[in-house]
Amino acid sequence: MGKRIKTRRRGSGHSVYRAPSHRYYVDLKHPDIENAEGVIVDILNHPAHTAPIATVKFGKDYYYILAPSGISIGDKIQVGNTVPIKDGNVLPLGSIPDGTIIHNVELIPNDGGRLVRSAGSYAIVVSHGEKTTIQLPSGQFRMLDPRCRAVVGMVAGAGRKDKPFLKAGNEIHAFQSKSKRAYFVRGVAMNAFNHPHGGGNHQHIGRPSTVSKNAPPGRKVGRIAPKKKRLRER
Repeated sequence: MGKRIKTRRRGSGHSVYRAPSHRYYVDLKHPDIENAEGVIVDILNHPAHTAPIATVKFGKDYYYILAPSGISIGDKIQVGNTVPIKDGNVLPLGSIPDGTIIHNVELIPNDGGRLVRSAGSYAIVVSHGEKTTIQLPSGQFRMLDPRCRAVVGMVAGAGRKDKPFLKAGNEIHAFQSKSKRAYFVRGVAMNAFNHPHGGGNHQHIGRPSTVSKNAPPGRKVGRIAPKKKRLRER
């Protein structure tokens, strides 16, 4: 009898396949304050993120943010609706002019930031209207609520991938720290009991590779059943 494929096991959310919680020792969100100025007091490495993080002091309170590119200890950042357009400042999308580079964008107002958080990444404000349109690093356009906040500038840590790993072991350990796989084995290269695509006299799937739209979470991965082709009306 065969066994569940690795993709299915990872999708079930077992503790073996989750990123270690002890590596997320800081909750990175936009400061929950308005019209305030803070100073960068420290820049730290956060194991669970590709980008460095900055410790910001607002009065007596300390907050942690993704470090913007070019920031240094002693620099000041501001949070509010009318603060200047400067790297590190946090503003609503509706107050940021077209063409501005931003990162750590909220999907819904006051969720703390969900989009564009990896090292060296940035989005661009495209247009304003009832919704604010931004272009993500993938090239996709998203229309968001103008009240959603974002940080001006790009995330620090650009060029992270320029330094080679040199050895496979280094890459494996780096990916293991985030519960990811550095290398993948093709299903057709496996034995029949390891994967539905395995076995046979040569490497081929031997059956449709699409997955039902009604499949449960974890199994519903890969090519979800495509829409049926419709005959053109003549």
